Amino acid sequence: MLGGLAQAATTIDLSYNGAPDAEKNAVHLFASNLKQLVEEKTGGELELTLYPNSMLGEEVQRMEQVIAAPGLNIASFAGISPLFPEIYASSIPFLFRDFDHARRFFDEGEYWQAAQQEFYDRTGTHILAVVEEGGFLAFTNSKRPIKTPDDFKGLRFRAMDKSQVALYEAFGASGTPIPWTEVYMALKTNVADGQMNPPMYIILGSLHEVQQHLTLANIQYSDQFLVANGELLNSLTETQRQALEEAVQEANRLNREAVEAKVEERVQFLADKGMAVYRPSQQELGQFQEKAKPSYIGWLKEQNIEQKWVDLALEDAAKF
Repeated sequence: MLGGLAQAATTIDLSYNGAPDAEKNAVHLFASNLKQLVEEKTGGELELTLYPNSMLGEEVQRMEQVIAAPGLNIASFAGISPLFPEIYASSIPFLFRDFDHARRFFDEGEYWQAAQQEFYDRTGTHILAVVEEGGFLAFTNSKRPIKTPDDFKGLRFRAMDKSQVALYEAFGASGTPIPWTEVYMALKTNVADGQMNPPMYIILGSLHEVQQHLTLANIQYSDQFLVANGELLNSLTETQRQALEEAVQEANRLNREAVEAKVEERVQFLADKGMAVYRPSQQELGQFQEKAKPSYIGWLKEQNIEQKWVDLALEDAAKF
């Protein structure tokens, strides 16, 4: 929230998921770097107060807060999609070859520019950054190695949102949306057999304690979104707003470097903790893509997402 006397610092709340551990949680790394950079670049005129671990509520609550009152929120797809389901077009399976490809899509693409404008038109809030949160998504489960889509049959998976449910169903598994804060217990008590996250989140949630198998299918890019209340940005001086935006860009650059550098280290950590790590061959990845991509695009149509958003995303991905 915004507060203080005219001479005092303006304090801005920043809420997000996950523990306040910069080594294990890339979202916290981004938030803590952003706090330091904003305070440095504004000479202390702006100060950020961090609220990790969903302290201000789960995804939907935090989005309601950032729309209603001055503040910042780092939202996942579960927070953005109820307001802007077209965000799912940026998560078509195997849309991106690698980190550089995904980054160019969001930094330079027409889809993302149009998405930012549409989100502002609907909510009055601005998506200031796509925050890289751990690399590409991998599958884990407690039952058996997953080498091809056929290995999914009969398994129950935790889903982050409806799009992941559709993905699991394409592979012959079932999916149930479960909040991040409940994932460990759901896996431990066999409410779900498996889940999908980048290695960073598997470590962050100690999921290696309740999951034996890890498949590095690199199916989707793992990202969240820094959302800013419109009134907050309008209340800043031109110099303060420029400093904030520069700090966001710099914090994002630092995050990208850290995330990419640590992927293999995190995979090795999980292997050392006893997880069986499987890297699918190109042929096996092709089988995943053959089932996932058309099924997911069909699901987007079922959600009444206009084809222009899907086309824009596919065209941008093909350009870069």
